Amino acid sequence: MEKVKRITIYTRRGDTGETSLIFGTKVSKDHPRIKAAGSIDELNATLGTATSFIKEPRIVKILESIQNELFNIGAEIASQQKLMKNTKGFYQLDRLKIDDLELKIDQYDSKLPPLRTFILPSGTNAAALLHLARTVCRRAEREIVTLSKNGQVNPNILAYLNRLSDLLFVLARYINRRSGRKEIPWQKY
Repeated sequence: MEKVKRITIYTRRGDTGETSLIFGTKVSKDHPRIKAAGSIDELNATLGTATSFIKEPRIVKILESIQNELFNIGAEIASQQKLMKNTKGFYQLDRLKIDDLELKIDQYDSKLPPLRTFILPSGTNAAALLHLARTVCRRAEREIVTLSKNGQVNPNILAYLNRLSDLLFVLARYINRRSGRKEIPWQKY
C-alpha cells in the first residue's frame, strides 16, 4: 500500500503579516483585497452556521450553492488578474448567477406579506443567522466597493452581493413565517 504524504495545515509563510494572492503576488494581510476576501470567507462561514438550523432541504441546497459561489468570488477577489474559465479551476462570476438570485428572491418574496415598515432582525435561530449573514454580506460589499476604487473588480461581484443580501433578508422572513414567528416592526420612539 502506497503511503500518502500528509500536508501540514500551517506553512509559517504568513508569520510576518504577509500573504500571497492567487498568482503569487505578496501583500500585507491588511491589504484591501485580503480584507474583502476575509469578509467573503466570514459570510460563507455564517451561511454554513445558518444552514445547520434550517429544516427545509430546498433552502439548504440554495445556501450551499451560494457557499460554493462565494469560494469562486473569494478566488476572484484574491487575484489581481482577470480569472478566465478553468484558470486554476476558478472562473469569473457572470450575470447568470445574479439572474438566478433574482428568481429566488421573487419566488420566496411572493409567499410573504408586503412590508410596510422596517422589521427587527430576529426570529428563529435560522432566521436570525440569515439576518446576521445579510449584514456580513453588506460589509463584504462595502469592502469590495473600496477595492474597486483602487483596482479592477468584476462589477458582477458587486451586483451579486447586493442581490444576495436581499435574498438573505427574504429567506429570513420566509423561515420566520413558516415557523409561525411574527415579525417585530421597528418602533419609532
